[in-house]
Amino acid sequence: MFSNVINSIGAGSGLNSAQLVADLVAASTGAKLGQLNERDQLNSTRISAMAATASALSTFAAAVKETLNGQGFVGELISTRTDLANATVVEGGRPEGLPASIEVVQLAAAQREMTDVYASASDPVGERTLTINNSGGSFDVVIDSANDSLAGMRDAINASNSGVTASIITDNAGARLVMESQEGVESAFTVSDSPVGGPILGVPLNFTNIDQAEDSIIRVDGIELTNSSNSVLGAIPGVQISLLAAEPGTNLTINGDSEPLDVRSLVTEFVTAYNELRSSLNDATAPGLAGASGGPLAGDRGAREVIRQLSQLTSTRLNDTGDFNTLADIGLRTESDGTLSIDETRLDAALELDSGAIKLMLEPAIITETNIGLSGALDKIATALQDENGALGQAQERLDSIRESIAERRVKITDEGDRLQEQLQSTFAGLERQLSVLRATQSYVEQQFASFNDNN
Repeated sequence: MFSNVINSIGAGSGLNSAQLVADLVAASTGAKLGQLNERDQLNSTRISAMAATASALSTFAAAVKETLNGQGFVGELISTRTDLANATVVEGGRPEGLPASIEVVQLAAAQREMTDVYASASDPVGERTLTINNSGGSFDVVIDSANDSLAGMRDAINASNSGVTASIITDNAGARLVMESQEGVESAFTVSDSPVGGPILGVPLNFTNIDQAEDSIIRVDGIELTNSSNSVLGAIPGVQISLLAAEPGTNLTINGDSEPLDVRSLVTEFVTAYNELRSSLNDATAPGLAGASGGPLAGDRGAREVIRQLSQLTSTRLNDTGDFNTLADIGLRTESDGTLSIDETRLDAALELDSGAIKLMLEPAIITETNIGLSGALDKIATALQDENGALGQAQERLDSIRESIAERRVKITDEGDRLQEQLQSTFAGLERQLSVLRATQSYVEQQFASFNDNN
């Protein structure tokens, strides 16, 4: 509204008031907004660089973990008799003792008990109490008027938390209830029946045993092992064996489908990947001396903490047993630029002394607080840095806070410019009105003088 008034009056006064106001507002806010935009661009660059650093660290830790996992050491596990048994690498485990010879002597089996035939699952069975006894304790299953049927008894058994499950099978003859334990001798059970009214008025249920509970029996490299399940853990370290069929006297072989990772190649690959990560960090934190442009994270304390913790990796204890506990023990050393190098002579001596101990140091068969392995050490660094109280977490929070502050400052400057524009428009409108009055007075005076001259 003001600009229209100013333009209409300004047209008479010869002044371009609207342009003058715009120029004054731009002069007042332009420099401030320009500086703010430069700060915002720099902060955005730092946010992107910090996010890239966090992502690169996590990716590196995950890649090392994947390389060092049990499957990385042996490849996919294969069985020479997939009809008898299969094998998989336990998550987080490292297979040892492969190849292994397996003989499946006996499969684990569940105990099963079956009732007599009923016309249908909805037929009443009579009010009673079934008592299930097993290694877990004694469990009463009450059948009353609310659940007096074969189906109701099934549901009550399944809700008893006894470890025994019930199902109903049906054929042309009718319906039967089958009670089944879990696999293994330890899960065997007994069931007793107490009909309401006693044995004279009530009719007891008759249970027929279908299968006996049995443990699985296998021989691993000639050693006989008994388990309560057909899923066997511990027979081969780091391997889970799934038993499918028994065939006493027949041996199968479990092995990996690839050659185990060469320790020297593994160490070399790790050093190469680490140096790529460290070089990118060096570029991001370059101080920009002697006229050179610095990295986006130059001087950032979060990035400095990432570098500091990574630099300690060669001296971090990866395990607490054996001759090798740190990467420095096998010849890895940190150079002046933070990258790693390999002392080939020292690594050769370590490999010759005990390459198996080096494998266990890099990735222990059993992870503990003191046996963390290389991937565990990297996970610990990445987790600590990216925690909300960690260096990266706090750095990202700080940069986000700066971004919010810049956005608030931009709004404030824009509001100040809007208020200045309104003030200037009001001022110039007043000036235009005064100019109009002065011009009108000047015109009147001129007319009076002209009239006076004419009369004379």
